[in-house]
Amino acid sequence: MQDLARRAGVSVSTVDRILNGRAEVRPATAARVLAAAEDLAFYALPALRDRLTARRGTAVRLGFLLQQSHRDFYRQIADGLRAAATASPDPVEVEVEHMEDLSPEAVAGNILRLGPRVQALAVVSAEHPLVTKAIETLAAQGVPTYGLISDLTAACGVGFFGLDNWRVGRTAGWAVAGLCRRAGQVGILMGNHRYRCQEMNEAGFRSYCREHGTHLTLLEPQQTFENRAIARDVTARLLRRDPGIVALFVCGGGMAGVLEVLEEVDPGRSICVVGLDLPEHTRMGLIAGRLSVVIAHPLDRLLAVAIAEMRADVAQGRATPARRVLPFDILTPENV
Repeated sequence: MQDLARRAGVSVSTVDRILNGRAEVRPATAARVLAAAEDLAFYALPALRDRLTARRGTAVRLGFLLQQSHRDFYRQIADGLRAAATASPDPVEVEVEHMEDLSPEAVAGNILRLGPRVQALAVVSAEHPLVTKAIETLAAQGVPTYGLISDLTAACGVGFFGLDNWRVGRTAGWAVAGLCRRAGQVGILMGNHRYRCQEMNEAGFRSYCREHGTHLTLLEPQQTFENRAIARDVTARLLRRDPGIVALFVCGGGMAGVLEVLEEVDPGRSICVVGLDLPEHTRMGLIAGRLSVVIAHPLDRLLAVAIAEMRADVAQGRATPARRVLPFDILTPENV
């Protein structure tokens, strides 16, 4: 027990409480003790597992379909989901998969394949009739579906965990209009107009600039399909075609490609750039001053809320899937 306590970084009395069920301990602490016991091949490992299982009850199995595994943001989400499941005060098992093919046919197929294996399913997807039909098929089987990051719709009702994206766009407009005092054109880069979150980002951005950014001329959005190479080409072409651009709002993916072009064509950092979320390349762009403002999902809080609400929906048999909108983080080179 002393060896186990040292390995887990807890007191011997904490190990004793877990083994003998004398008092509750935090789920994260219990998980740490269990991991250390497995590493040590602790003599009472079966009893330890039994105690934790009995205390926590039956696990709810939750599924998550994320976008491509090579994208830093979705690797962050995958890691965050597993960490949130481990720290959950209630028993949760998560099955996390990345979708490499984002065509509507492939996404719908993945929903129908993974859905029956879990008790609730969250998915990051663009809006499409095939996706809607797959969601309704799962609902008829008693499996609720949730839009994660980007909202989805279906007649059966769809849950949602994310941001108020209209306000995200308004805040981006506030940043651009306030930081960019000179008149000029503003380029808008979006991944795909079928993502409801990105459509609302653009709508909110235009709404704010229509009221308070009358010195700015907003261009039609260019699609990057959240691909680094495409984003690079689109950004380079946009800046060549419209040399009067004074700001960029990147309301979807592809930021790595955008930053590469800006490093080459705007060494004086005269273009104001506002982007979303904080994978490593965006963090470094912000620190370097290449980005002015980043509006980000509070991932730790968002994923913990998603797991807690999905589990509660299943455990309590709620008729309507939960919808939770969280406040977003605003990051600058000075507070990242």
